[in-house]
Amino acid sequence: MVGQLLWRGMLAGLIAGLFAAGIAFVAGEGSVDRAIAFESAAAQAAGEPEEPEIVSREVQRSVGLATAGALYGVGLGGFFALAFAFVNGRVGRLEPRAVAALVALAGFLVMGLAPWFKYPPNPPSVGQPDTIGLRTQLYFGLVVWSALTAIVASLVYGRAAARIGGWGAGLLAVALALVSYAVAAAVLPPINEVPENFPADLLWRFRVASLGAQAGFWAALGLAYGALVARLPGFDFASRRADAPARYAAF
Repeated sequence: MVGQLLWRGMLAGLIAGLFAAGIAFVAGEGSVDRAIAFESAAAQAAGEPEEPEIVSREVQRSVGLATAGALYGVGLGGFFALAFAFVNGRVGRLEPRAVAALVALAGFLVMGLAPWFKYPPNPPSVGQPDTIGLRTQLYFGLVVWSALTAIVASLVYGRAAARIGGWGAGLLAVALALVSYAVAAAVLPPINEVPENFPADLLWRFRVASLGAQAGFWAALGLAYGALVARLPGFDFASRRADAPARYAAF
């Protein structure tokens, strides 16, 4: 049964990845082109030689973008299926579509919104090449921290729901997650490498487009996976069992 859930997650991830790539193409590629033009103009003004183009922009914005979205979606879709299998039956009597939507929301908060606030993405020409490694480590460190926070918050919710009810347990879990994220955001060092003369509207448009692509990906993933799993024959949805809250509380 895990295999059935897994390949459906990969298929849903493929759909979501291509959908997100479409959003990025429509909303973000214009900002990328403007950022590249800004970088080229700055290099010319400084008398620096133009860097050779290994992959053409046409390939980057078409085949490259679609391929990246597909690979990203398939890989993340597999992890999404495993997360669904873990969560299903541990959040009350929710239907499979609702469970998938809940997991997708958690994924967006952990991998999309949380790092976006602390380390928002930047277009080309923003950022020093020497700090790529550090920036990558900090970004994924915050993602891992957010993921662990989400897991702990879900466990707290499961244990508290049997004692103080779902509403109170939900507020407690959310408060715990917010405090944990605030601590991480305060401890991790800030990074600001945006040139002083870089257009603010261009930077903002690119970051909003990036967040929109993330939101579109997770929304499509949750909807697609929920629809695929709901049609899975013979699957015993543990989330419908009356003893689900008690089993979760004892986890």
